[in-house]
Amino acid sequence: MVRLLGPHDRLLSTVEKQYPLVDVHVRGNQITLEGDPVQVAAARRLVDELLVMVRGGHDLGETEVTSSARILEQGAGSPAEVLSQAILTSRGKSIRPKTLGQKSYVDAIDDHTIVFGIGPAGTGKTYLAMAKAVQALTRKEVDRIILTRPAVEAGERLGFLPGTLTDKIDPYLRPLYDALNEMMDPELVPKLLASGVVEVAPLAYMRGRTLNNAFIVLDEAQNTSPEQMKMFLTRLGFGSKIVVTGDITQIDLPTGASGLQLVTRVLDGIDDIHFARLTSDDVVRHSLVGRIVDAYTKYDAEKQAQQYARENGLPDPLDGANREDRRRGLQGAPRDRANRRPRPGAGGR
Repeated sequence: MVRLLGPHDRLLSTVEKQYPLVDVHVRGNQITLEGDPVQVAAARRLVDELLVMVRGGHDLGETEVTSSARILEQGAGSPAEVLSQAILTSRGKSIRPKTLGQKSYVDAIDDHTIVFGIGPAGTGKTYLAMAKAVQALTRKEVDRIILTRPAVEAGERLGFLPGTLTDKIDPYLRPLYDALNEMMDPELVPKLLASGVVEVAPLAYMRGRTLNNAFIVLDEAQNTSPEQMKMFLTRLGFGSKIVVTGDITQIDLPTGASGLQLVTRVLDGIDDIHFARLTSDDVVRHSLVGRIVDAYTKYDAEKQAQQYARENGLPDPLDGANREDRRRGLQGAPRDRANRRPRPGAGGR
């Protein structure tokens, strides 16, 4: 019961948020659900699934609760089956998909040679891809892992960094090293790096190579140029698998088009290439991250609509909404001097 409810009954509160017309009461080892019959039935299915996951050794979090509710609502199967498939276990921690979108993404990596994981920050694109890479190496499905990303400054001028070439590019690759150390024995990682079984390198180092029997992950692909993307994808050799991850809403390229944006149109529909699109529903960080992603998505859509209207001589699509907002804001506001009446609370002359 303690594992089901979570610390400070946090998971119980999450269940109540999913079904606001249901009152949940816990006494000892008994859970009572009261309220709207339809939501009570849905809440009971959710609690039953969570119990199965707890008994199976699954550590629950708020993400698992909301994802399980969404899976049941969509009729996509049993959450206990969908979310309980561990990719690998490292130091007592199981790495597994936590949302339906993540599960589809992981399954696509198994079924296709090239997979593009496209989605906002916090959806586990790179983390799950690296977990699949480590799994493939452990199972001897590949001989080596190659992790790469473009060395593009994220809006900051880093200048001439001190040290050797490795020292200069290390900050760009640090997130990949951190994930490796989480998934593998930290003492083993330096040995694998030294022997070349695991390679972490900037994207520029891929030119001219043919990568056979390797699991290759390209991270931050939104910061590749179309030429770099073409160069990278044509490195594919026999017995290899490629996963490309990126967020097309966070492009740091100073000029030019993003290779990730272009490739979704160029390679769409080709067999054995899959585009997995993750959304804010798949964010597994703080719940605020999902709301931040949605807010920026709405803002970007509004700006694009305004730009399209300007380019085509159409009225501003937000102008009416803005006028309505201003009108509402003025209702109940204190009258100004133009109306020759003092503001409430202000001293008259």
